Amino acid sequence: MMIIPIILIIAVIYLIFNQEESKKLKVCSVRDNSLNILNERFVRGEISEDEYNRIKSTLRS
Repeated sequence: MMIIPIILIIAVIYLIFNQEESKKLKVCSVRDNSLNILNERFVRGEISEDEYNRIKSTLRS
């Protein structure tokens, strides 16, 4: 009878930590996507090298 509360506690702890990891992955994914867009804009000539370097340093910090 005591095993059910233990399983529930473990499940809640797992879900909390799993949710934190997924948030971290989303931030990295968005940042990587932003860098890809920035690179594409630079290659197409939409932004100058100075703008590229300024935005890139902002994204990395």
